Order: sequence, then structure tokens, then C-alpha cells
Amino acid sequence: MKKIFSTLCMALVAVAMMGQNPVITFVKTEHDFGKINEADGRVSTVFEFKNEGMAPLILSNVRASCGCTTPTWTKEPIEPGQTGSITVTYNPNGRPGRFQKTVTITSNATEPTKRVYIKGEVIPKQAKPANKYTVSVGELSMKTLTLDLGTIKKGESKSGELEYANLTKEDHTVELVTSPADNFVINQVTLPTVKPNEIGKFIFAMDTKNAKLYGPVDVFAYVVVDGKKNISDPYRIVVKANVVEDFSNLTVEEKQQAPIMEVENYLNLGNIAAGKVHKEQFPIKNVGFNPLEIRRVYSVGSNLNIKAPKPIKSGKKGAVTIEVNAKNLQPGAYTREVVIITNDYQNPVKHIKVDFFVE
Repeated sequence: MKKIFSTLCMALVAVAMMGQNPVITFVKTEHDFGKINEADGRVSTVFEFKNEGMAPLILSNVRASCGCTTPTWTKEPIEPGQTGSITVTYNPNGRPGRFQKTVTITSNATEPTKRVYIKGEVIPKQAKPANKYTVSVGELSMKTLTLDLGTIKKGESKSGELEYANLTKEDHTVELVTSPADNFVINQVTLPTVKPNEIGKFIFAMDTKNAKLYGPVDVFAYVVVDGKKNISDPYRIVVKANVVEDFSNLTVEEKQQAPIMEVENYLNLGNIAAGKVHKEQFPIKNVGFNPLEIRRVYSVGSNLNIKAPKPIKSGKKGAVTIEVNAKNLQPGAYTREVVIITNDYQNPVKHIKVDFFVE
């Protein structure tokens, strides 16, 4: 009986003490901002609360779930029956899309931890129109001086265009100068006289019917503004393409009779004396039937001269001659690459690694 009475007394004391503690009650615990514009900046809402207890309420800490949300709150003790507030500010800058954040409140209330929530959706701001024409070509401006036409099958043509803009307050004339050797590139200037704020186009069409090169091809054109010829890099346009042989129409018989190139993937030239020129050959064998024709041989990297063999008959060998000019090379190890393009339809392009050491 004494134990029951003691337990009852303790419970009554606890209830009495709870009645004397502060009690925090919020008007709302969630706020939906809806759709807000990123360009409009920060948005805020106020969470009001009341102390419905019998002792002063003190908020010891209010923290947000991320740095984009900033809370400010009533720091003074809130007497029984009085109200306080927490202002929650959200920064949408750089945060497009939906969001939901939590703010945790710690106090001396009977329920020491409470949480409130904010949510919404940020509508991204429109990016300011950037100046796309950042490359200066005399009085004109361009986005880029390089046009890559990609892969072109031998015998076909492909076109592309580059824009130029007049960002000045005066009219300007414009034309293109190309090398006579590049006669398989047709160019057109859409606005020979370009007025302020006008945009013109250089149109290039590369016709490979008369081109002898296979593989990567670079063709140059120079921009002439107001009749002033300035053959230099700031005025030079590079038109790039990769010319490949078209094997798609080969018959079954032609494939059976096709040449097949056999060559090593790696060549070590050993030691080369500084200031000297070193020559060496490596073999290529045709293990197919029709003659193996070397369309092109070139090096990736400087100081190499490459000479291709004549067509190689079935079962025969030819040799690619490599000449290393070490006159301008410092002592040390070097790696280069030799690329061979042939009429072997199965493997028309072969890459060979070449190592040597200048001593």
C-alpha cells in the first residue's frame, strides 16, 4: 500500500512540475512558398509561437538543415501567455527546382525539440544573353576560327558555315582569301558589306573528288576586312575534315580479292646521336590478293619524315622509310606515331608507335 501511495505522489509531483514548465505551441509548422523566381532573390516567412506553460520560455538554438536557409528568432525569454516568432529566409540563388528544408528549434519547453518546415519550387532565372562573338578579326568578331566538317567519304562533298558579326558602329567590307592549292574548297561570303549589328556567314564546301589526300585534312582561309590583307593567325580560318575511302559498295568477290596489310604495331629505333639524322625502314607485307596501295603515310609529332613504298603485290613486301632529324632535339626519350592509310578495306588505317632515344 505504501509503494502505491509513493508512486502516486511522484506522478502528481511530476504533473505539477510539468504544469510549471514552459510549453511551446506554433500557429503553423509548415510553409509552402509555392513557385518563386530565382531572379527575385530571398524569400521569408514567419513562424509564430506562444508560451502556454507556467514558466518563461527560452529558445537556446534554432538551426536550419542547410546554409541556404537562415533563421532568426526571439532571443529574450517569452513569459507565460506571451508570443514569439522565428523568421526563416530561403536563398534561391543557384538552386533551381523543388526544395524542402527543415528548421530545428531547441528550447527549455516540456517538448525540448520542435521542427518547422519550408518548401517550394524555384523558377530559374533567364541567363543574360552572352556575347558569343568573342574572337576578334580586325573590326569584325567571330565565335571561332575553326570549322570541323567531320568525316567525308572520298568523292563526296560536305559543307559548313562560320558566323561573323559587326559589333562596331560602322560598315565594314569582308572577303576571304584561299590558297590556289586548296581548289577543292569552295567558299562564300553572305554579306560582303556588313552593317552594324549585322551577322554574316562564311560558307565552306569541301569537295573531295579532286583531293588526293586521305585522312585528316586542314585547309586554310584568311579573312580580309576593309580590304586590308593580313595573312596572320588572328585572321586565319582552319577548315578540318577526315577523308576516308568508301568500301561500302565492294562486292563479295572484290572483298575476297582485296589486299590485306600485315605490319607490326611497334617500332623501336634505339639510340640516335644528338644533332644527327637517322634513317630506318620497317616492312609491310601484302598477304591478300590485289595490290596493296599506300594512300598516305604521315607522322603524329615533329622531327619525323616518312616515305611510303609503291603498291605492294600479293605475297610481297614493301618498306616504309622513317627519317628522324635529331638536330633540334634535346637528349632524352621520345615517342612518336606513324599512321598508314591503305586500300585494305578491313583495316584501312594502321597506327604504329615509334620510340627512340636521343643521346
